[in-house]
Amino acid sequence: MKILGIDPGTGICGFGVIEGRKALDYGVISTPAHTPLADRLEDIYLSLGQIIEQNQPDVMAIEKLFFKQNITTGISVAEARGVCLLVAKQHHLPIFEYSPNQVKLAITGYGQAEKKQMQEMVRLHLGLKRIPKPDDAADALAIAIVHAFISKTET
Repeated sequence: MKILGIDPGTGICGFGVIEGRKALDYGVISTPAHTPLADRLEDIYLSLGQIIEQNQPDVMAIEKLFFKQNITTGISVAEARGVCLLVAKQHHLPIFEYSPNQVKLAITGYGQAEKKQMQEMVRLHLGLKRIPKPDDAADALAIAIVHAFISKTET
């Protein structure tokens, strides 16, 4: 099963496609700062559509929103997340959502794990020589890995 993991964001939206314990594709969709929000969302929409068409994933796993402090940033992330959900739905992908704590717990065994711990566990799980860069791509791969873990335990 090919799993597309998404770490949503307006400026940087991470993506990662895995199959089993292999990373097939990963990276980020970057939108230029100071660009109107509607243009940034369109960039995410078009780019994610291309990523789905190129990789043909079976499902999409996406991070749930978690508001810590800055609600303004949270709102724009929510808008980018909505665009990602729409693109997945248009491509008939089943959508699965995971909280940041679920991801940390599943990947490291500790729900408050540091970012470096997460990245190293992603590297080890996928047998990569280096930690995936940028961080948003590593986060998206972690989300995909979590779905792989959970879907195996539910079947």
